[in-house]
Amino acid sequence: MDAVAEKKDTSAMDGKFLTFILGKEVYGIEILKAREIIGLMDITTVPQTPEYMKGVINLRGKVIPVIDLRLKFGMPEEEHTQETCVIVVEVNNTSLGIIVDSVSEVSDINGGEIEDAPSFGQGIDTSFIMALGKVKDKIIILLDIEAVLSSEELEMVGELAKE
Repeated sequence: MDAVAEKKDTSAMDGKFLTFILGKEVYGIEILKAREIIGLMDITTVPQTPEYMKGVINLRGKVIPVIDLRLKFGMPEEEHTQETCVIVVEVNNTSLGIIVDSVSEVSDINGGEIEDAPSFGQGIDTSFIMALGKVKDKIIILLDIEAVLSSEELEMVGELAKE
């Protein structure tokens, strides 16, 4: 496939992004994908799930699977702090909680401040990185939250949500 044809139109991507911190990096997701931000609550672990799949929570009577984004991205697990929270996102009509170190703010990023994610070569999967936003002297890694989990993982999340 032609590499130029694969490029996403970043100029059409401007909008509001909920930004959050993982380690030393700032990430962002489209604000429309975020449903709510909640503090950490008791997570019921589910056996036979990957390490990053922390389990499920009961949010107002609804079972919501929770993943630790640090572990999903291969980062070391950190001790949770007062700042640690769960962002409830909507992925393929399923609510999913993602544990992040802290939530920053809602950033308005216009198309001129957004660039395609760089290619790191074969064998390095960056398909979940939608683009890079440049705001003030920082780079925000804009995630395609639906691409963070593979189709098999999304299926597992869907099954957990039905329990």
